[in-house]
Amino acid sequence: MAFIGEAIRNMYHTGSVWPSSRALGLAMTRSFRGTEGPRRILEVGPGNGPFTKVILESLRQNDEFHLAEINESFCRELESKFLQPYRASHPDRTVELHQGAVEDLELHDPFAFIVCGLPFNNFPPKVTRSIFKQLVSLLSEDGELVYFEYAAVRSMRAPFVGNEGRKKIRRIDAHGKSMRKRLQSERELVLANLPPAYAIRLKSV
Repeated sequence: MAFIGEAIRNMYHTGSVWPSSRALGLAMTRSFRGTEGPRRILEVGPGNGPFTKVILESLRQNDEFHLAEINESFCRELESKFLQPYRASHPDRTVELHQGAVEDLELHDPFAFIVCGLPFNNFPPKVTRSIFKQLVSLLSEDGELVYFEYAAVRSMRAPFVGNEGRKKIRRIDAHGKSMRKRLQSERELVLANLPPAYAIRLKSV
């Protein structure tokens, strides 16, 4: 209920009134759950933590996990519900929450895995391009960026948003296709989410 209330107040940054499912979280983290540590992992836009919980379950000794969240209410919930208890029981792992937009944060050293839960379809194309540029720049060699988008969301929205809205949708769609062509990519459809969503993996080459 806390997520729904915050989503209604701030739809621009949350993108949905329903939290993501565990099934989507497992799809988003599939690649690194089978890898060996130590690993540097970044989660961008964790919200109230549906992917955070899965990531924490997957951390190993000497892993380093950073989170970037702009919403103060979500930051408090993440700390109290997930991060503080995890640090107390796993002192050998670095877990750090950064409040702010990922474009404005000073995140040093590359990350092997970046999990992004930001609602790109809500953002102006310029903001989307800026965020993607930042995330790709933070990837290590052979690193992987994973984000998600709701299945067929742009085609469903197009009839209701007017000419300018449709132009925005086409620009965001074109940017996504360009990214998937430039980087090694794959998509995984997750039906057990409301609404169904694609987990999209981009790997630096």
